[in-house]
Amino acid sequence: MKAAALIPSRYASSRFLGKALALINGKTLIERVLERVKQSKNIDLAAVLTDDERIFEKVKSVGGDVFMTPQTCKSGTDRIAYATQNFLKNYDILLNNQGDEPLIDPVLIDNLASTLKNDPKVDFITAACPFKDTESAKNPNNVKVVFDKDFWALFFSRSLIPYNRDQQAPTEYFKHLGIYGYKRGFLEAFEKYEPRALEKAESLEQLRALEYGHKIKVIIADQDSIGVDEPHDILLVEKIINGDIDGK
Repeated sequence: MKAAALIPSRYASSRFLGKALALINGKTLIERVLERVKQSKNIDLAAVLTDDERIFEKVKSVGGDVFMTPQTCKSGTDRIAYATQNFLKNYDILLNNQGDEPLIDPVLIDNLASTLKNDPKVDFITAACPFKDTESAKNPNNVKVVFDKDFWALFFSRSLIPYNRDQQAPTEYFKHLGIYGYKRGFLEAFEKYEPRALEKAESLEQLRALEYGHKIKVIIADQDSIGVDEPHDILLVEKIINGDIDGK
């Protein structure tokens, strides 16, 4: 099975316009994400998917693989499905990596790819890590996930789950990390499904798979990956890269 680690990237970010081309210690954000993804050992291709000529030309200029996708693609999953159908017909494993995480752990990417390759029961996989504190878990921008004893996802929510009613039982909250992996057949089926009530209510695309009866495997990571959501996040990432602070 050939695996491709793909990085959907767009210019028109609402909170940080053009952040894919923002400089972090002299290199653009998208360059740094691609460099980290390329360190993974269980993939055959690392590539950027974009609908913007500026991002396309930048990735090309540094020798990276990049594919142009239509502006009509509404999500990263849509871009990956388009690339799978039009450019990557020989790839069976597709990984969806966030384009704003310059410190993504290549080992985590390897673990997702390896599980998809070796476990015939897994068609859709993602990752989570423990929250450091309950206050962070209460933030609706941080998506929570609960899973069964075999690490199959039960639900994803912006609300705090599980709800510790009596405040007696020790409760650990898990943050959903925005990395996904799919087998080709699953992705082709998923793209044909219409969004249903749970996905629309939570605005979480992964709930579509659960609503249509698919299972999602959850890999537990040791730590969160720091994303660049706003300009001030760049300073934090630079300090971690320079060794001024610990990113763990």
